[in-house]
Amino acid sequence: MTKELDHAIAIMKDNGLKYTKKRSDILSFLINENRYVAALDVFNFMNDKYKGVSYDTIYRNLRDFADLNILEETDLQGEKRYRFHCDVHGEHHHHFICTSCGATREIHMCPMDMFKEQLPGCSIEGHRFEILGKCENCLKN
Repeated sequence: MTKELDHAIAIMKDNGLKYTKKRSDILSFLINENRYVAALDVFNFMNDKYKGVSYDTIYRNLRDFADLNILEETDLQGEKRYRFHCDVHGEHHHHFICTSCGATREIHMCPMDMFKEQLPGCSIEGHRFEILGKCENCLKN
């Protein structure tokens, strides 16, 4: 198992989710994809391995993993997409997300300092900054 998978499984267990091979395979798929994917993509992958797996089961696991902060989620083209949480080193960053293929690139700067200056007296409890567009590969095709 990879370090990322081991860490995700530990988070699962610490939060009362039982380890199963199917859950491990979902996480491994997302680690290997390293991009935002739709629940249907995960379902198709899992259905190839486990004929008759329920779409609801896949979706429920994705939601559980996102709630535990194992997965990141975003909305692309009106659909929830998931990726393995890439903040494994504790570095705050944001993403460029390709709207065609879901590929991501980390952006190692944060525009929040500018916004904090414009919100004196407010308490910012969280934020998310994403840049959407087409990656080089999708622009070529």
